[in-house]
Amino acid sequence: MTVEVLLFEMIKRISIAVVLGLIVSQMRFFDRLIAHKLSTKDSTIFIIIFAGIAIAGTYAGIPIDDALANSRMVGIMAAGLIAGPRIGGIVGLLAGIHRYSLGGFTALACAISSILEGLLAGIIYRYSPRTPIPAGWALLIGCIGELLQMTIILLVATPFALAYHLVSEIALPMTIANSIGLSLFIKIIKDSMHRREILKASQSQSLLAIARQSVSYLRQGLTPDTATAVVKIIKKHTAYAAVSVTDTERVLAYIGAEANHHGPERPHPLTSVTVESLRTGKIHIAYNHDEIGCNVPHCTLQSALVVPLTIKDTIIGSLKLYYTEPSRIPDASDIAFAQGLADLFSTQLELTEIDRQAKLTEEAKMQALHTQINPHFLFNTLNTISSLIRTNPEAARRLLIKFSQLFRFTLQYTGRIISFQKEWEQVSAFLEIAVARHGDRLFVTHTIDPALFSYGIPSLTLQPIIENAIKHGLQPREEGGSISILGAVDGDDMVITVIDDGVGFDNDPTYYLEHPPEGHIGISNVHKRLQGIYGKKYGLSITSEPEEGTQITIRLPRELPEEATRRHISTI
Repeated sequence: MTVEVLLFEMIKRISIAVVLGLIVSQMRFFDRLIAHKLSTKDSTIFIIIFAGIAIAGTYAGIPIDDALANSRMVGIMAAGLIAGPRIGGIVGLLAGIHRYSLGGFTALACAISSILEGLLAGIIYRYSPRTPIPAGWALLIGCIGELLQMTIILLVATPFALAYHLVSEIALPMTIANSIGLSLFIKIIKDSMHRREILKASQSQSLLAIARQSVSYLRQGLTPDTATAVVKIIKKHTAYAAVSVTDTERVLAYIGAEANHHGPERPHPLTSVTVESLRTGKIHIAYNHDEIGCNVPHCTLQSALVVPLTIKDTIIGSLKLYYTEPSRIPDASDIAFAQGLADLFSTQLELTEIDRQAKLTEEAKMQALHTQINPHFLFNTLNTISSLIRTNPEAARRLLIKFSQLFRFTLQYTGRIISFQKEWEQVSAFLEIAVARHGDRLFVTHTIDPALFSYGIPSLTLQPIIENAIKHGLQPREEGGSISILGAVDGDDMVITVIDDGVGFDNDPTYYLEHPPEGHIGISNVHKRLQGIYGKKYGLSITSEPEEGTQITIRLPRELPEEATRRHISTI
């Protein structure tokens, strides 16, 4: 076989390695390879792929004089130039063992050269100022690698005459073809890296623009209005066919293709892929129309990314990005961008919740101080103490101590997680003053499970409920009434119930939890604070009948004060 024919045949076989390089550059772990963050699993996959490329080059070799003119070097040295000496050496070892197993008078020489080529490429990678090296340098390194192989064949293979004849015949075509193949392989990798860098830069600019424009809306929390503003901003700065934001139960906002049946007015609140993402707390990809879960015929949505939105460990909703092109399947860059958006929104919503909790805490403190400084409360309490000074000095002294205790508690503990025992001491002081003021018009009973006293509770949780029962439930009745306070453990929860036989609510009592009337923020504040700290399953529930009374139930998790404090701090 002439040198020209052999060179032509070698170049044809090199094309296989080049195509494989193109495939490798599109694999998901390639981003981690570029960032030098390969896991053990990633490294194993990389070794298997490049050893496979090298072994394929051996099998595609051209038999000459009981030897093979092959492209094995491309896979070996590419592995070293991309991933370093360790992986390059292992790929060379595996490819060398395989070549040795095939036999022939050059088997040992080829096995040794395979290992040395992998190590050589890895060492060049380690000391190269640019990674991967330029394609021109790869061409030169490929030549060095082939010259190394030919030298080892001359030194190791026997008989020497046959080895010399083989080298004289294959050295030039293999050096030219394999060096070009290695150079093309590295160029494909570098071009893929460059495209990824451009894409990441573009995505970063989009993320920054979205962040800058959406922050003012997200400060208001996750509502239909803020969600609508945010999806419009995302749609403006991206090429998604449709964008949607949901809470845990329904679509809050939708813009783009098929809005007529995927928007907030759709009959079915959430698609199946969204429900699954909210359930697992993980990104879910719908690869086709069926996986999206839309049952409307001829819907053009073909694939989707669903990313959960969280505040700490609590899932509060999802961000959904849709495609209409059948061939458009979300890849690693799409997932990274979607996750970046979700992290951005989650962080901003978390900061919003911090602000909201701080405001609620301050409101609770001011409300408590207002109650205690309120002229009616203040003067009536002082008048009561003044009367008792003449008739029962000991009772007057005790009441004055309780009065000062109320002020000290509000100033010292507001905004903190305290033991239920300390909260109950403050409530008992308030009730003693209230009973002294109202006399026979107020009757109080309580049954508290002693086990509750060791668990944590946000300060000023119980007093506003009792104060509301007295002020709005019993005071309007001329004859007054009674209050019962019950506290018990319910599984992993604490349940505290306040029952009065007062005038009750004229309208839906649960409405007041989210929309308190002017000057009646006490129970609403408690409800929002508890949900902000512990989640939506906790807070207050109210049942009431006009002229029959009201029952308010407080539910919160059973935690030690230290655990509850950590939760409180991490949440707000």
